[in-house]
Parts: sequence; structure tokens; C-alpha cells
Amino acid sequence: MSLKSKLKIDSTGMFAAFVFYAIVGIICFAELLIANFPPHIGIISILSLLTAYGLFKKRIWTTWFIVMLFFIATTFSVYTLYYVLWTDLYHGIIMTVYLVLTWVFTAYTAAKRKTLES
Repeated sequence: MSLKSKLKIDSTGMFAAFVFYAIVGIICFAELLIANFPPHIGIISILSLLTAYGLFKKRIWTTWFIVMLFFIATTFSVYTLYYVLWTDLYHGIIMTVYLVLTWVFTAYTAAKRKTLES
């Protein structure tokens, strides 16, 4: 029995979105401890983990969390890029990748939101 059938993965794209949001949530929780508990990173981590859970369990309310994360992550990334891009290229690249992946997975889950209703 394969891992895909054990986890009941119907869509590889939705599973990729689940993995993305789960990894972002874990990384943000680790960053939360390192950066002296800034509340915006805590909000992103909690919403990302809730979104990952909703995607894994195929809950319809997940779409609303993805929309909230889209606006929060876009604002956070653009703000960080504006202040960090030319002084710290490493963080600028990471924030650009995070921003692009957030847009990609938001667009994908919005297009495939009917699969969350089942």
C-alpha cells in the first residue's frame, strides 16, 4: 500500500499546498522563538497551521484562511522587501520566494476550491 493511498491524497496540488502551509507554520513558530515573539509572525504561524489542517481534512472554511493569509503574507513580505532587499540579499530572496509561493498556492486553491467541499 502506497503512502499516497494511506494519506488519501486525491490531488497532488492540494497536497503541495498543505505541505507549503505546514512548513511555513513550523518555520514561523521557530522564528517566533528566535525573534522575541513578534505578534505578526505568531499570527502567520497559527493561520498557516490551521490552513494546513483544513487542506489536509478538506474543510470548506480553509478558503477563508487562505484569503486571510494571502493579504497578511503579501503585506508582510512587501514591507520586509522594502526595508531589507538592498541591505540583506538573503532575506530578500527568501521573502520573494515566500511571496510568490503564497500567490501561487492561493490561486491554485481558489481555482480548485470545489474539491474542499467533498
